[in-house]
Amino acid sequence: MKKTIFLFVLILLVSLQIQAQKNILPGAFQTAQYFPLLKNKRVGLFTNQTATLGAIHLIDTLIKEGIKIQKVFTPEHGLRGTADAGEKVNDEIDAKTGIKIVSLYGKKNAPDSTDLIDIDVLLFDVQDVGTRFYTYINSLQYFMEAGMANHKSLIVLDRPNPNGHFVDGPILEKPFASGVGKQPIPIVYGMTIGEYAQMLRGEGWMKMDKTKATENANWNLTIIKNKNYDHRSMYTLPVAPSPNLADMTAILWYPTTCLIEGTVMSEGRGTPRAFAYIGHPSISNQSFSFTPNPRLGAMSSKLYGQTCYGWDLTKKAPPKDKINLGLIIEMYKSFPQKDSFFLEPKSKEPTAYFFNKLAGNASLMQQLKDGASEAEIRKMWEPGLTTFKLIRKKYLLYKDFE
Repeated sequence: MKKTIFLFVLILLVSLQIQAQKNILPGAFQTAQYFPLLKNKRVGLFTNQTATLGAIHLIDTLIKEGIKIQKVFTPEHGLRGTADAGEKVNDEIDAKTGIKIVSLYGKKNAPDSTDLIDIDVLLFDVQDVGTRFYTYINSLQYFMEAGMANHKSLIVLDRPNPNGHFVDGPILEKPFASGVGKQPIPIVYGMTIGEYAQMLRGEGWMKMDKTKATENANWNLTIIKNKNYDHRSMYTLPVAPSPNLADMTAILWYPTTCLIEGTVMSEGRGTPRAFAYIGHPSISNQSFSFTPNPRLGAMSSKLYGQTCYGWDLTKKAPPKDKINLGLIIEMYKSFPQKDSFFLEPKSKEPTAYFFNKLAGNASLMQQLKDGASEAEIRKMWEPGLTTFKLIRKKYLLYKDFE
């Protein structure tokens, strides 16, 4: 009898979770709120393959509604999300629609005044994954700055954050700002892209002309909120946000295993399970093996064609409310040549190490070398996280997880 009751409760909980997932609707679905703002306007749309309303892309939805898309601006990986990480993408004309596509991950990272001269309003819709080193939030900042500088109002169609249910990691220190982290936020910041846009503006982190304080203050930023979402929601992405985050396993492990990009170990690029297959040919205490090879979205990376031994994280539950720091410590301890674990830059300056850029400081690398425990490392994170959480609260649009 008890077993039957338990199974009934389990089925009920799963059903409720599935129903809650179905009820979450990103901002793009709230068409009544933003279609009127776009009517009879020339729209500059920043987007990629993730901007869908069900099975229909936002571009097709806007065209069907008779809304004029003047230009489409694209982030890293391009409009279709197939370019390699870091690969420069060129401008093009979309064969299907004839719309000009301007890459903001190639020759430039922001639209200039020439790009915006024939634009009336800007629209942003890209799926983020909630980590500081995922480059879409940098693209958001550049797009916002261009909008403000050129007096173009911006509408952000918010999307749920699949890692929006916790905050964790070290706060980025200013000397370590780079293309994989610009602002003093932790690795996992627990905010949607709309909330983060408000933080960028509210905290004065945007680059702006200080002689135009009145114009800047009057610049119009509109956030179209998600429906039925809060920071306790566990949201499953309907479309892969980039080539190497192919499924939710990768997305949930990414806040932890992206740090491996700063080491000589493979983070699984060149396999179907990037960020879930981690290893190196020299690892001897793990039996799992994989061989990375060129594939779409990962044509070149570390250790291609070599058998790597290590961890299959598809067999392990992803962390629920924090980075799995213990796993990073375990991987470091398992690597036999400790002196060559971290990718070494030519300059050997602390700020040049890619691991330090990802971590946002030089402390974590040194703590790993010194054999610091997880508790000792986390104790150093606590003051920064406490301060950040207070700042974060000011910009939340949805009920928090705590």
